[in-house]
Amino acid sequence: MSTEKSTHTPMMQQYLGIKAEHPNTLVFYRMGDFYELFFSDAEKVSRLLGITLTQRGSSGGNPIKMAGVPFHSLEPYLAKLVKLGESAAICEQVGDPATSKGPVERKVMRVITPGTLTDTDLLPEKSERPLLSLCLLQHRKTITVGLAWLSLASGALKLMEFATDEKALSQRLQQELDRISPAEILISAGTLLLDEHYQSLPGKFSEVPDWHFDVKQGQKALQDQLGTSTLTGFGVENLSAALGASGALLRYAENTQGRGLKHVNTLTVETENEFIGLDTATRRNLEITETLRGQESPTLFSLLDHCRTAMGSRLLRHWLHHAKRDQSIASARHDAIKALINADSSEGLATTLNTVPDIERITTRIALQSARPRDLSGLRDGLQYLPNLRNYVSMCIADNQTNVLTNILTHLATPTECLDLLERALMPLPATMVRDGGVIATGFDAELDELRGLSENAGQFLVDLETSERERTGIANLRVEYNRVHGFYIEVTNGQTDKVPDNYRRRQTLKNAERYITPELKAFEDKALSAQERALVREKMLYEKLLQDLLPHISLLQAIAHAIAELDSLVSLTEHATKNNWCAPKLVSEPMLQILQGRHPVVENQIERFIANDCDLSHERKLLLITGPNMGGKSTFMRQVALITLLAYVGSYVPANAATIGPIDRIFTRIGAADDLAGGRSTFMVEMTESAAILNGASENSLVLMDEVGRGTSTFDGLALAWAISKHLIQVSKSFTLFATHYFELTQLPEVHPSAENVHLSAVEHKENIVFLHTVQSGPASQSYGLQVAQLAGMPSAVIRAARKHLAELEAHSLQSTPQFDLFSSAPTGVCEEAELVEVQAFNTELNDALADLDPDSMTPKQALDALYELKTLHKQINN
Repeated sequence: MSTEKSTHTPMMQQYLGIKAEHPNTLVFYRMGDFYELFFSDAEKVSRLLGITLTQRGSSGGNPIKMAGVPFHSLEPYLAKLVKLGESAAICEQVGDPATSKGPVERKVMRVITPGTLTDTDLLPEKSERPLLSLCLLQHRKTITVGLAWLSLASGALKLMEFATDEKALSQRLQQELDRISPAEILISAGTLLLDEHYQSLPGKFSEVPDWHFDVKQGQKALQDQLGTSTLTGFGVENLSAALGASGALLRYAENTQGRGLKHVNTLTVETENEFIGLDTATRRNLEITETLRGQESPTLFSLLDHCRTAMGSRLLRHWLHHAKRDQSIASARHDAIKALINADSSEGLATTLNTVPDIERITTRIALQSARPRDLSGLRDGLQYLPNLRNYVSMCIADNQTNVLTNILTHLATPTECLDLLERALMPLPATMVRDGGVIATGFDAELDELRGLSENAGQFLVDLETSERERTGIANLRVEYNRVHGFYIEVTNGQTDKVPDNYRRRQTLKNAERYITPELKAFEDKALSAQERALVREKMLYEKLLQDLLPHISLLQAIAHAIAELDSLVSLTEHATKNNWCAPKLVSEPMLQILQGRHPVVENQIERFIANDCDLSHERKLLLITGPNMGGKSTFMRQVALITLLAYVGSYVPANAATIGPIDRIFTRIGAADDLAGGRSTFMVEMTESAAILNGASENSLVLMDEVGRGTSTFDGLALAWAISKHLIQVSKSFTLFATHYFELTQLPEVHPSAENVHLSAVEHKENIVFLHTVQSGPASQSYGLQVAQLAGMPSAVIRAARKHLAELEAHSLQSTPQFDLFSSAPTGVCEEAELVEVQAFNTELNDALADLDPDSMTPKQALDALYELKTLHKQINN
């Protein structure tokens, strides 16, 4: 593509000028009824969307590659591009073709990027797609990370700031970005982040100039956006990097929308210790909103989401990922659910909520002046149901005063002025697009009614004219009609043309008829068509004014939307709790985690009969060492404890007969085996990385789930690591821990540390077959039943028989453990220290193997003497 504009046609010169302003964005250039793309943009879109690539002549001596899509079906194509991480600049015709000299003036009206979506067709219904800005400030070895993120579809603006060092930067960022889940991340072109940090972070990165992240300019941008002279009341006094991030965020969002962000009028500052910490591995292992295979169902969210509105679903999803540590918030929601159950109003509320549209996103489109007529009619109809919702909520709080429902009731007040305007201004069922007319209601504007009257009376005028002309001319089959191409006309068949009066003027000749126009008909045509055109112009002007008149109601509509979303989420949780016999958890200040007959919320809905189990952890009983067979239910039991804890702090009822839970600050999980080939990490490296994160981050108020730690390496290395990790969790972290293992040597742990206890998942073996009982019982398991599970998996019988034979040999040759080499003995009879006992066992095995290999009958005296010296050396190593 030639960059010299003078070599191109005027049309291409205009296009290239616009493209130069958006070099990294696909430019959709409006030409009549199509959006066209040219040159490399056309080739790229043709490849990504599978649309035809053609050419439109040549310019500058080169063929102009071209691809296009119809203007009325743009949204589906944009949705595909955004899903692929692409951005698009929508260039519209803003000039008048009738008065333009040369190409019609065009201008980019909006830029579509993954993080700045507001159109319904482009957004996922039940999740947010926030835009996040990342600012890093380095002072010596400390890096201050500032995050600012905005959900443009709802107007929610949030800030967060934390300090870290370069070593922990990637992991810390990963945790926050997984929680926020941004669709697009803005970074400075000169950011301190190194390339290797980017590779592990989720989302699409967009670079903006360094100066956009200026801290003082960011503070001013926030003040201007919120309409305040100070930010003191928002809790940003000690922030720096986050202010810089917010400045870049607001500038980028305004530029993409081509206008101010009227709906962004609040600010929330989040802190590190506000929410229960869930790292990337934990979110994945607990399958909160996505299964381990990346599917949307069955997950905790898909199970609980009975919401009737998209607003409610999005809020429920947010709650699951942002459970607050403050117990009072969850307890207030428990009280609200109890009130809904007692009033038995869930069904009535659900039926009413089913009729409410997505007020939150409609309000955003009003603020951005992009709302369509059906958006406004949906908003009007939804607001009309507010009295019904208020009545149901009033019934719930009549006998059960709850802060949550009382607050919801307050915000469900009908916005009389706003609703009155919508009812007066809109047709009962308006047209889809303003350009089609039929949007503004009759009686709202006298001038529009008059223009419509002139246009709508045309039908009767034509009937009357046809009757009178038939009588005057004697032409019985004369017709007076209209079409968009030729306007009004009088049609006479060829056999009757000799009767045509002198004042008829021929307009069109057909094969079997002639069409005429008269001065009277021409005058009416000019008047009627002019009225129709003027009516459409008037209607468009009135609609734009209606959107402007709705702007003062934005904040009120947002409050109503949030109240409905909160009510919908609570009704959804209530319905599920009632249907599945869930109980209200009790949150206490004492350190404990007591669950009576707990169940896995997702699994219990996937199988016919679920075996419930207890879990009892306290200050005196911090670690449960879980043994038992594969497939016996260890992972399910561990996950259900974590999910019940999370649900309790979300504010939901829980799948148990009773649950009493103390303070929890974080939930950690180390479950499953998977490598990270793209990141260059083996399965064992992933396992150790996740374990290190747990040991470095867990506190005495954390819940830790460790499953099969150490199995990715050799037996003795793995055993030593499992022992050391469990000891650290007991003595240093002091976390509530569920530790599942197949290392039976670890079952001696409770003998040394009273805060640990053995439990096992039971199973019964019958004639080489195994039956899993899925019941948690006290004490260690007797065996792992690995061969039986392999048999269930379909392993060939010959392999199973060979394995049984080899297992018998191994067991026959193994030495029984003695007190001297007891792994967890606090008072060993030998001289070995506790940290050396695993190494001693390794020497024991080596000595045993050396003895087994000796054949005295075939040895020469020299070989016998050498073997004796070798055994003596091994013995010396053991005792040293």
